[in-house]
Amino acid sequence: MPSRDIVEAFAKLLEDGDFVGAIEQFYAPDATTYENNAEPTMGRDKLAAKERGVLAAFKEVKAVRVGPSLIEGDHVATRWVFSFTNAEGVVRTLDEIAWQAWRGDELIEERFYYDPKQLGR
Repeated sequence: MPSRDIVEAFAKLLEDGDFVGAIEQFYAPDATTYENNAEPTMGRDKLAAKERGVLAAFKEVKAVRVGPSLIEGDHVATRWVFSFTNAEGVVRTLDEIAWQAWRGDELIEERFYYDPKQLGR
């Protein structure tokens, strides 16, 4: 079960824009993520590489946590609003829920739930 301090430290890295650092510091080597119903991405190294690719595609990415992260045993739920700014300065936002499973202080599984139509607006 992750402590509140660990969950807050993880969230702070995201809010500070250190998305790859959050993966490298908190995800287990065998961690898996799921984007809605897409095929999972498995392994911390692949997750970090995927995140680097997302970041390279945008001029700026920001994360804002909406309310507190909810912790129940080994599970954490957090609502996030991400802003993606492209090279032309167009901003798209994504409101999502991240549902996480932790093994102690390591994140082992994360599922992102959102409406992909948000990015087309």
